[in-house]
Amino acid sequence: MNPHRIVIVGGGAGGLELATRLGDKFGKPKRAQVTLVDARLTHLWKPLLHEVAAGTFDSHENDVDYIAQAHLHHFVYRLGRMDNLDRERREVSLAPTLDEDGREIIPRRAIPYDTLVLALGSTSNDFGIPGVREHCVFIDDRAQADAFQRAVMRNYIRAQTQPERPVSDQLPLAIIGAGATGVELAAEMHNMAHQLVVYGFDRIVPERDLKIVIIEAADRILPALPKRLSEAAQDRLHKLGVEVYTRRRVTRVIAGGVQTQDGQFFHAALKVWAAGIKAPEFLHNLAGLETNRLNQLVVRPTLQTTYDDDIFAIGDCAACPQPGKDIPVPPTAQAAHQQAALLVKTIARRFNGKSLPTFTYRDRGSLISLSHYTTVGSLMGNLTGDVMIEGRFARLTYRMLYRLHQRALHGTLPMLLLLFSDFLQHRAHPRMKLH
Repeated sequence: MNPHRIVIVGGGAGGLELATRLGDKFGKPKRAQVTLVDARLTHLWKPLLHEVAAGTFDSHENDVDYIAQAHLHHFVYRLGRMDNLDRERREVSLAPTLDEDGREIIPRRAIPYDTLVLALGSTSNDFGIPGVREHCVFIDDRAQADAFQRAVMRNYIRAQTQPERPVSDQLPLAIIGAGATGVELAAEMHNMAHQLVVYGFDRIVPERDLKIVIIEAADRILPALPKRLSEAAQDRLHKLGVEVYTRRRVTRVIAGGVQTQDGQFFHAALKVWAAGIKAPEFLHNLAGLETNRLNQLVVRPTLQTTYDDDIFAIGDCAACPQPGKDIPVPPTAQAAHQQAALLVKTIARRFNGKSLPTFTYRDRGSLISLSHYTTVGSLMGNLTGDVMIEGRFARLTYRMLYRLHQRALHGTLPMLLLLFSDFLQHRAHPRMKLH
């Protein structure tokens, strides 16, 4: 009898944790064939992308190799980008894989499944605003974050070596969207500017030359978080010299800057779009599956799609209901982690013909890192309730989230070894990426 075929599409936080745990549980004893599909060769924890973009975190020393992870944890990895689905034949269609010159490396192919889990993450939502796609930088993945970091370095090198041009004209940065990504990026860019002075960019005086503005359509930054966290974060940004403009809806972006609905124009050499997310476009009405206006797959509390019991969706690409609330489960790494943990139990119960458990999102709180300056957030627990934390303890807690992700992928001892290795590299390497 052939083993049950479990196919997971998307190797983000939820998808890779799920593949690892299912591989260990069912792949090793050959009870199932677990396959992970992703368009990239490596995985990086998405909440770290703002640090990659600022150059304060070296993505190439902290990524996870899918091929090696698959070998160590008894699942199969397939390089490819899903672009279609045949529910009748139970096959996932993968587009041809091309190299940098457009030459085909892997032809179009189909992967059969018995159970399919879609964990495709999300991309930036430009809301159709003119000029956003042409003139803004997006930080949806490592490639985009690396590209932004290179662009920043080019601007700094130009400003340092071209005395005939005012420095202040070459460095302004506009961040559109004051969610976690936008706020954390602003603080990290402030940190980066001061680090570059240490490394010889002495013509640039951050307090004088670096202008960072955040533009937000809502009435406060971090609108999805408690108001007191927003106020604490905005107070810290103000002390760092970051200009925050709320109730400003962007209507147009051009090469030289950003236009808002009240007629104000913000000059900016670089524009970062961090104003919203949506699921990948191809998911809209994929194979007749139900989707919402953000292209997210609508799922039941069991995480099964509404029209197909054999297809599950988790993470940012899933619209999962919350009992008693009008909004779905938030698109966060902690939600994806919880959904992946539930699906391990779900698939075990499917094998045994038992009823499936339902997903209940447990909000463990929110943490916003403002670089090394501070971290603000709240922790939620059954005994403590909602407790606001700030400073070093909050910063340590924020860093522990990444270590917990590493533990989920590698185990406790390898995580501790990685922690020790990172400590040694921090002592020997520059504090930021300079190329």
